[in-house]
Parts: sequence; structure tokens; C-alpha cells
Amino acid sequence: MSQFVFKMPDLGEGTVEAEIVAWHTAPGAVVKEDEVIVEVMTDKASVEVPAPVSGRVISITGAPGDKVAVGSPLIVFETGAGAAAAAPASPAPGAASEPARSAAASLAPAPSAGGAVPVAGAAARIMTSPANRRRAREAGIDLSTVVGTGPGGRIVREDLLAAAESTVTASAAGATSGAGGAGMSRAAPAQRVEVPAETSETKVIGLRRLIAERMSEAKRTIPHFSYVEEVDVTELEALRAHLNSKLAKGAPTLTYLPLIVTALTRVLESFPQCNVLYDAARGVLIRHRAAHVGIATQTPEGLKVPVVRNAQALGLWALAAEIRRVTERARANKATREELVGSTITITSLGKLGGIASTPIINAPEVAIIGLNKAVDRAVVLQGAVAVRRIMNLSSSFDHRFVDGYDAAAMIQALKELLEHPAMIFIPR
Repeated sequence: MSQFVFKMPDLGEGTVEAEIVAWHTAPGAVVKEDEVIVEVMTDKASVEVPAPVSGRVISITGAPGDKVAVGSPLIVFETGAGAAAAAPASPAPGAASEPARSAAASLAPAPSAGGAVPVAGAAARIMTSPANRRRAREAGIDLSTVVGTGPGGRIVREDLLAAAESTVTASAAGATSGAGGAGMSRAAPAQRVEVPAETSETKVIGLRRLIAERMSEAKRTIPHFSYVEEVDVTELEALRAHLNSKLAKGAPTLTYLPLIVTALTRVLESFPQCNVLYDAARGVLIRHRAAHVGIATQTPEGLKVPVVRNAQALGLWALAAEIRRVTERARANKATREELVGSTITITSLGKLGGIASTPIINAPEVAIIGLNKAVDRAVVLQGAVAVRRIMNLSSSFDHRFVDGYDAAAMIQALKELLEHPAMIFIPR
């Protein structure tokens, strides 16, 4: 036999270290070549690292949340013909009964363990978040047996809860039937009621850590100037409804977002200072002619910003399709690094939870972000009479170092004009 030391690989883009997000193997486990052994995250992307060889795991470096330098030992394998024979024996059939009874409780957020628990190799390829993988391991649930109800078959927390309940029910039924007829004549023993803990701890790792760091850095270093404007989108809604009425049955319907992005790209032609990236290391503003629009998207792992590149060059339906494509890939955790970087201005929306106003945080190194609030019918005064109109508020934030308040307000006013008179969006200048 021989040992193979696998070091943290160079993941590109000048990466010097990577954070351990989740181990999918542990010392003593036998893995096959190309089986996913660990999920790591850099400042750019989350990466699943496959095993370079087949063999038995001797040791691993780092727990979830720890950072390992590129080139440092990550995992040590024992290779050779006898490595597989050294795998630990499977537990006795009765050993699973206690995890089954506590499965539902194990799905609650819990502190990250110092070591990792081995899971089936197939589970590492199933779509779910690192947190859900951990919960499944702690609950003794085989992810390959769970039916995912999330986007693209992704396993979400509710699926794990349902699987846990099924496991507990099956275990209870087995215990009742095994008791025999004698057990039916006696009073059932009192069940112990699990009292939930007063507190729980969740280690901030992976994407959530990255979001926290970036939001803190943006808020700490960027002097935000926020501006909220009320927009009458009654005519925009009429246009949207008309276009949707012409669609074939079953075709994806048009939302406000493609119309707003189209209008934004027109406005940026007159306000190029808002389509800018700030290179703080060089003290340089990089102005872009193309509008690479980031679409802030809520996913099971946290907020991601997939990018619609060259949005100004896309027609309305092509733009709608591209927005749908990149956001769906982000939610399904299939977005590539290239699809998640390079935006020059971001649009964020709380959708149906949009409220009246918000103060979005700039997606550095950009200098502007536009927030969409919920569109609702309101009573307003129109030409001296009270009328019911559909109103949406735009909540925007700008980097006040580089975008003056006057220019920020003027840009939003220009966007308001296009949205209130949507035919102007499509008239060439």
C-alpha cells in the first residue's frame, strides 16, 4: 500500500485559499476516483472537489468554516489493493433505531461538528444545500431516498422534515408490531416529550459568510445615498397584460422585470456615471458602455446575483428569457462563476413582499442599485379627480462619492418617465 497526499488545488483567479463548506467523506471511508469528497468556496464561487484517486481516507484537514491555503495538504488517501478491505464494517441493523427516533429533532439548526460524517457517494451529487446535507447526516437520512420538491428536483428542508416524519412513523410501527399480542393487553408506555433547546448555534460559513463579509464591507466603505420615487405603472401593467394575452398557451408570462431592465438600459445612455465599477485598489472608475445587469435572486443558499450580459442589445422577449435562464440556474445552484460575476449595475426586488420602500445595499464594486417594491392599486389624484392607479415605488441607492445626489435623482426621474409612458421605451432616440 502507499499514501497519496491531495493538496488544496489552485481554483484560479488568483485564489490563495478556500473555505471548507462541507465534507462528503471522513477518515476510514473508502472513496472512488472522481467521487465528490469536499465542497469548498472561494470569494468567487462554490466548487465541488472530486477525489483524484480511489482509496481509503486516512485524514482530512479542516472543519466546515476553516480556510485552507492553496497547496496545503487537504486529504490523505491510502491507495492500493488492500485499501478497500480496510473500510469500517456496516452497523448492525438495530443501530439505526435511535437516529430514526431523533431524526426530526436533528433537522433543527445545530452547531457544526468538528469532524465530518461519511455519507453515500451518490448523495454528494444530489442537489441540495450544504446545510441540508449536514442535517441529513445528523438525522441518519439517505438523501438518495428523498424526493426533492425544489426547483429542478432540489431537496429543500421541508423534504427532509417529511422524510424524517416517515422514518419516525415507520420505526414506531415496527416497534408496535414487534411487541406481539402481549403488548396489546398492556398500557402503552409513556412517551418522552422532547423539549426544544432554548438556543441553537449555526456557524456562519460558505455563501452566508461571503454575503455577510461583502455586505459589511459595502456598508462600511460606501457612503450610500438613497432615493425613493413613486411610479405610476398603470400603463406598464396594461402593456404587460396585453403582451401576455398574445402568448401561446403554457408559455412563460412576462413580468415587470424585463420591461424595467429595458427601460434602465435606455436611461443609462444618458447617465453613464451610474454604469460604473470602482477599482478601489487603483483608485480608478471603470465606465462601461454595455449594461451588464445583475438580478439579485433569493436562493436556498442565500442571495446570489446572476448577470444578464449586454442587456441593452437584447429584445424584450430575449431579455425575458435570459433573465429567466440565469435566475433559474442560480436557484438550482447550477450557475457558473462567469454567470455570477461582472455586473455593472444591479436590480433587486422583494417581489410580493416588496413593501413601501427599502434601502438596498450597493453590490460593490458597482456604484448604483435599483430596488423594486410591490406594485399595488392606490387611490391617487389624477387631473384633479381621485382615481385608482397601480403604483410601484423605486428604492435606489448610489455611491455618493461618485454619483451626486442631483444626478441620482435625475436618473430615477428619467426611469420613472419611461415606466409611466412605456411606449417611449421602444422609440429609437
